[in-house]
Amino acid sequence: KDRENLMFIDVQARGYYPSYSQRVFKEKDIHLDIHDGDLEILKQYPVDFISFSYYQSRCASANPKMGMTDGNVVKSVKNPYLQTSDWGWQIDPLGLRITLNALYDRYQKPLFIVENGLGAKDEIAEDGSISDDYRIDYLREHIKAMKDAIED
Repeated sequence: KDRENLMFIDVQARGYYPSYSQRVFKEKDIHLDIHDGDLEILKQYPVDFISFSYYQSRCASANPKMGMTDGNVVKSVKNPYLQTSDWGWQIDPLGLRITLNALYDRYQKPLFIVENGLGAKDEIAEDGSISDDYRIDYLREHIKAMKDAIED
């Protein structure tokens, strides 16, 4: 699963298709339309930084009886130790720290989180305000995870 998730970043950050991609392409009957000079250009111009969105961690299992998340974007195996948002997304600041460490260890390039946040069914008070301490807690814990990853 990690290879599936990282293959395209591998190409962009390293400037070449990783060896394991050949098996993926073969198994999925994918044939790239690569012309003379394309691979040299790819190698010459890898990205300078990695940007990514992080909303939740995901788990995988070979056991088909494992429960799945209710997330509305990408489903994964439920982690029973995590809380979920109103939309079924697992809330996992430690997962953000692990992701940041893994990406930096793999690519040694600056990392930018371009999206992160908590969707919730906010209730508007009579005065028009929204008390969203749950969102503040979510952001606080994710910012702390970023700080921990920097210290790592």
